[in-house]
Amino acid sequence: MIDTPKNLTRNILLGMLLGFVVGAIFYYLEIFPQGIKNFVSIYIFNLGGSIFINLLKMLIIPLVFFSLVSGISSLTSMKSLGNITAKTIGLYLATTAIAVSLSLTIASIFKPGSGYSSDIAPPDNLPEGQGIYETILAIFPSNILEAMAQNQMLAVVFFSILFGIALNKTNHLTGNFSTAFEKLNTVFMQLVIMIISFAPIGVFCLIGKFVITDGLDIFQEAFKYVILLISVLIIHVFLTYSLILKAFTNLDIFTFYKKMKEVAIFAFSTSSSAATIPVTLKTVQNDLGVDKNVSSFVVPVGATINMDGTAIMQGMATVFIAQMSGIDLTLIQYVQVVILAVVTSIGTAAVPSAGTITLVIILQQFGLPLEAIGIILAVDRILDMIRTSVNVTGDAAVACIVADSERLLDKEVFNK
Repeated sequence: MIDTPKNLTRNILLGMLLGFVVGAIFYYLEIFPQGIKNFVSIYIFNLGGSIFINLLKMLIIPLVFFSLVSGISSLTSMKSLGNITAKTIGLYLATTAIAVSLSLTIASIFKPGSGYSSDIAPPDNLPEGQGIYETILAIFPSNILEAMAQNQMLAVVFFSILFGIALNKTNHLTGNFSTAFEKLNTVFMQLVIMIISFAPIGVFCLIGKFVITDGLDIFQEAFKYVILLISVLIIHVFLTYSLILKAFTNLDIFTFYKKMKEVAIFAFSTSSSAATIPVTLKTVQNDLGVDKNVSSFVVPVGATINMDGTAIMQGMATVFIAQMSGIDLTLIQYVQVVILAVVTSIGTAAVPSAGTITLVIILQQFGLPLEAIGIILAVDRILDMIRTSVNVTGDAAVACIVADSERLLDKEVFNK
């Protein structure tokens, strides 16, 4: 079992507070020589924040690759689970696309990053958004190593899926080689935990860098970002899931949410879809009446590819950072955000705050300042707890829909 950092929430909040305080002292109190202020700004805040961002970027490709390959290659019978697999993946991708589209729509209407002014500016050579043709073509790389080196996530996800299927089909010829990828995935998930454990220091440096440069006014719009993000999460979990449950089943919505309360609370406390799998399986099978053959596939797969909450955060954060940087995203770029949020949420590890890693991909795609991720991290720990509750609720909803369509749902158990 992977050890998670203890008191991470408290430590991140403490790091954020210290970043506020130390940065504000240097910004508002003229008691230090300019040389000392420059040293703290450059060699503590700038350097520390850059190191933390580099550590996040370092894990993007291997994390996505081994997570997807190990998940696909470990499927026991892809042929027998063909219908269930297609329905499960289709529903997960659809709900994630709905989630990020809802997030982008609300963010574009209420503009959480508007009215912001700071030294953060668009890069001199801001890349133009790719067209639909280029976006689709980028899924199929001519050189996968080059695609990995350039962080072309669409290509990496496509290759990982193909590799996982091939590994699954040849597992009996390779001495159960898929277990090696499962072990490597475990190692990289541990690496994620190790790097996330430095998040308090990273938040301290990134927040301190902003405050020492712009003062505390930089966070006036962060409150609006938090409120909008929580609102979208609530709308998605209660409106979107209710609508799809009613559209595909005749199940009672209130019964579903009542029985999912324990799972949602556990997910909120752990901030990890993976850690919640035992509780989710127990509830889905024993309380919602989903057959074991369905739940044993849908729930673990959901912990890997169903990251609606993460996709909502990525959409909202991208628009927020773009607006506060004075960048207007085009309609094509909004479509690209939807595509990237869907595919990167698939590769997001089911551990606390791992969505921050894949957010870097989207920011890089549009040339947005990675330094602004410090504002997201400052409030992300609490929001991550809510996002995880949304994710596991979606896992259970899809499990019920798939089981009902396959006539593997015991409605007497559900309604009991």
